[in-house]
Amino acid sequence: MGSREITQQLGKVPLFSGLSQRELDAIVRAGKEVEHREGHVIARDGDRGIGFFLVLSGEARVSRGGKGLARLKPGDFFGEISLLDRGPRTATVTSTTPIRLLGVTAWVFRGLLTEYPSIAMKLLEVVAGRLRQVTKQAAT
Repeated sequence: MGSREITQQLGKVPLFSGLSQRELDAIVRAGKEVEHREGHVIARDGDRGIGFFLVLSGEARVSRGGKGLARLKPGDFFGEISLLDRGPRTATVTSTTPIRLLGVTAWVFRGLLTEYPSIAMKLLEVVAGRLRQVTKQAAT
């Protein structure tokens, strides 16, 4: 998968859906491709999140307390909220095949926000929209 395809996949992530091509390209350039073997625990429930991961190839299992919650395949992602708060992971992600990911750490992402303040504004709009939606649902 080339950088153009990776940028397209990144644009499908809800948190990044409002970003321009230039902003998405900057995030992809700041990211790092990482590979793990089958059975590797990529993220552990309760551990501090270090950043965001986009699945480029392979598959992974998402679980909490040993119970399977979801399967991740190319184009899926996890850890986007860790970019913002570096809080604890809410699930464990384990590769079920060899897997290749684009990883963006929170500290690198914060540097991008300084360089591209427009990214920060667009992310605030997305997060505010999500909060508004959750608040509306809770009121009904």
